[in-house]
Formats: sequence, C-alpha cells, structure tokens
Amino acid sequence: MKRYEMISIGAGPAGLAGAIEAAKRGVQVVVFDENDRPGGQLFKQIHKFFGSHEHFAKIRGFNIGNELLQEANRLGVEVFLNAVVIGIYDGRVLNVMMNNKNIEHVKAEKILVATGASENMVPFPGWTLPGVIGAGAAQTMANIHGIKPGNKILMVGSGNVGLVVSYQLLQAGCEVVAIIDAAPEIGGYGVHAAKVARYGVPFYMSHTIKAAHGKDSVEGATVVEVDKEWKPIPGTEKEFDVDTICLAVGLNPMTQLLRMSKCKMVYEPVLGGYVPAHDINQETSIPGIYAAGDVSGIEEASTAIIEGRIAGLSIAHSLGYLDTKDFLKERDEQLRSLKGLRSGGHGEARRSAKEHLIRALEG
Repeated sequence: MKRYEMISIGAGPAGLAGAIEAAKRGVQVVVFDENDRPGGQLFKQIHKFFGSHEHFAKIRGFNIGNELLQEANRLGVEVFLNAVVIGIYDGRVLNVMMNNKNIEHVKAEKILVATGASENMVPFPGWTLPGVIGAGAAQTMANIHGIKPGNKILMVGSGNVGLVVSYQLLQAGCEVVAIIDAAPEIGGYGVHAAKVARYGVPFYMSHTIKAAHGKDSVEGATVVEVDKEWKPIPGTEKEFDVDTICLAVGLNPMTQLLRMSKCKMVYEPVLGGYVPAHDINQETSIPGIYAAGDVSGIEEASTAIIEGRIAGLSIAHSLGYLDTKDFLKERDEQLRSLKGLRSGGHGEARRSAKEHLIRALEG
C-alpha cells in the first residue's frame, strides 16, 4: 500500500491551492483527479475575474488555472489524472481506480476532499432529447473543445452561470434566443447581465420551461409564465425556435466521498444542499479529513482557492511543518480575505450559512 502525507482529491482550484500551500511547507502531497486534464472549472472560464487584486481581478480563469498548475509542478506536487477515488475507509485509506483499469489502495495522513459540484437538471416533457444540456457542458464544449453546442440557444437560469455562459456562447457565434428564469429578478451580477443585454438578448423573468419539442433532437421549446407561488399561468405560453436548451439551474455539491466517510452533513440550501460541517480550518467531523471549494458549499472560484489555502495551511501545521504562530497569522489573513468575498448580497447569506456549519460541528 502506498503512503502519502497528504492526498488532495480533485485538481480544481481548491484542491490545487491546498496542495500548493502544504507543499510550500514541505508536506509530501499527491493529487488525484478523475478527469484527463487538471484545473477543474477554471479552464472553462475565459472571462476576467473582478474584485480586488488579491482575488485575481482582471485575470482570466484559465490563466489562474495555469498559474496554479505551474506552481504545483515547481513544488514537486504529483498530479495523477484519470484517477477516480471510489472510496475512503476509516478516514485514511483510499481506493483509487487508475486509468479505468487497476484499483490501488493508498493511505494518507491527511485528506483534502475538493471534488467540486455537479449540475442540477430540471425534468420536463422532452428533457431527455439530444440538445438539452447543462450550461456547464455547453461551456466545456465551446471553451475547451472549440465546438458550438448549438446554433439557437434558450438559456434557463439567470444566475451568474447562465449569464456568463450566455455571453460566451454569443462570442462563439451562437444566437441566444432568450434567457428565462422562474425568479422575478435576475439572479446574477448586473455586470454580466448588461453584457448579454447589449447583444439584444431578451430576458423573461417569472417564466419557466414547459416542454422541449422535437423528434430526434430539440427543435423548439415552450415556456410559460409563473405566479408568485411558482405555478404556471394558463394562456401565457410562448414558443421559441431553438435547437439547444441550456439549463443553468444551480449546482449540487459532490459529497459522496464525505458521506461515505460518515462526515457530519448539514442541509444548507444557500450552499447547494447537504454539505459537510467543518471548522474554520476546513476540517470536517472526521479528524484528518478536510473539505474545500464547492463540495463544502457552492461559491465562487476565488472562494474555493482561499478555502483550499486554509486547508493546506492547517494540514501543514497539524503535520508539524508550520509552527502555531505562523499558522495562525497566515490562516487569519486568508480568513479576512474570505470575509471580504462574502460581504454584501448573496455573500452575506453564504457567510451566515458557513458560520452555521461551524456551529453544527461544535454542537
């Protein structure tokens, strides 16, 4: 059985950031990721981040991903791709399927679970037709593989994902016929909505999809207005000639490994559902198992990176590579940065939810 001081499950922003912080202090780190390329969601994000300099303002997502990969490589972090972690046992032993062939047993002193999130789907008549896809899948096709997911797009969801992907599909040469949302107001940032609106894309708020139409693939869609109780209003149907329906209706934390490990889970709707209770160091109820990024609650990539850093610092400290004084100083700097990201609007709600996770762990 192979043994490592730290294993990071997931080579996205949280997993890489945690690996880097630990490796900087001398921790032996290995990263397992099920995909054929590292970087997680960052490499789909061609837009520039905004905010402060410390939160990667004016840097495009894929450039941030490249910087993390280069730093991890300089520090000697091993990254295994096409490596699917299929189980964690007794909080230390992992079963890893390598390249869809052999299953290897590995043991870690500390484990960082940074498995991210999966897209939510909405069932409706015709939702299994080819052409009904998640917005994240459309983003992967366009930004990573250079393939247009369709020509005429209906976007369902006006959160940041729906808005950003709509804009990127417009840049790729697609026509976004409309953006609809059952909520009465646009859910994403105004700066993203304004970019799409300048293209002349109409927004239909308080509308939901009723059905997709087509024989072998999507050929059209019917949407309908909803009332304050989210019920369809008869007679308000609208027809759209589209070949693709993108669903941007939220994300679900991929907590399977944490639940398998018997980590304490708490239901927090604002964070995407059931997420692991954890302390300010990102450590879960199972000593030695940490969680960071979307698996611990749906937020932004910048937040995932900072949570990963905190976990990496904590792991380095717990293994004796970082003294308490330096650990507290560096961790508290990251916590202040997190507080800044979670200030105002939706951020305050997420901050409150995160505080509830800490109280749940202590209780």
